[in-house]
Amino acid sequence: MSKHSIKAGLPPGSLIHVGKQKVENVRIRLLRYSEDKWTEKELQVSQASLEGLDKSSVYWLRVEGVHDADTIGQLGRGLGIHPLVLEDVLDTGERPKIENYLDYLHLEVKTVVYNSQAGKFNLEQESFVLGENYLISFSESSADIYNPVLERIKAKAGMIRSSGADYLLYALLDVIVDNYFVALEGLGEEIDGIQDELVTNPVPATMHFINELKTQMLYLHRSVWPMREIIGFLARRETPLVNESTQLYIRDLYDHIIQVMDTTETLRDILTSMMDMYLNSVSNRMNEVMKVLTIIATIFIPLTFIVGVYGMNIDNMPELHWRWFYPVLWVIMFAIAVGMMVFFKRKKWW
Repeated sequence: MSKHSIKAGLPPGSLIHVGKQKVENVRIRLLRYSEDKWTEKELQVSQASLEGLDKSSVYWLRVEGVHDADTIGQLGRGLGIHPLVLEDVLDTGERPKIENYLDYLHLEVKTVVYNSQAGKFNLEQESFVLGENYLISFSESSADIYNPVLERIKAKAGMIRSSGADYLLYALLDVIVDNYFVALEGLGEEIDGIQDELVTNPVPATMHFINELKTQMLYLHRSVWPMREIIGFLARRETPLVNESTQLYIRDLYDHIIQVMDTTETLRDILTSMMDMYLNSVSNRMNEVMKVLTIIATIFIPLTFIVGVYGMNIDNMPELHWRWFYPVLWVIMFAIAVGMMVFFKRKKWW
């Protein structure tokens, strides 16, 4: 969990990194593309600038690593980004949101990548600054999930090279939402794998695993639900930075995020019901054990009574001196036990 206490008492816009360092050094790369060509190069912090941009090209400035507050601050000042935006970029525990700064849009979103080997989600914060013909992305790590978009740009696949920076933002958000689906599918497979175990052999480890899944679902829920507000803002085209041609694709993306939300709610309900199923299974097993023990104790009650009576030190018991009394007593006790077992069986108590 992010430690926001280190920022307590500081003025707004204070640049302090909150979170974990994911990469060794901050890396800045600039991808410039148009319908005819594309170029990519790595920049130093002092080289990053938005002045004199060619209006016929789209610029994608990718910043990988947000742990160095000094570097992010210097970069932000060179790009003319508001200190409050930079503060949110450095705070990796920020809630997903969208803000309109007139000249540009600021977005904070969460990416989710499912680790099938560990059976867990990897959540990271992504920050975007969308301008007229540029997009700046801040990633905690290397942001490999954007590789499909990079390949489409370089291969001139689809309409991304003939569209503006708003379409680039849509393409990146679309990749993020697609990874939500992948994460939910992985979680669904984990849930299917333990449902049978809940019925046949519920053990404490199963309950522990369900609690872990519920915790992951909570993090995913907190990441997905604010995305509806973000995509809804873009779909309503409340800013001139989003073209009408891109709005159609964003509305389709809005439908996707609604589907993700519905799936998230369904899986949360399933996990809750699985916890109830576990408790019921454990309770049923305990009831079965108690029923068997109760039947055994009930069978031994009359036998214990007989043994107690003839275990008393009383001489005036004529039957004690009968030659066949001992074997007859065993037969009587055996008949009582068998009779009670047959009675319980007919009553379907056993």
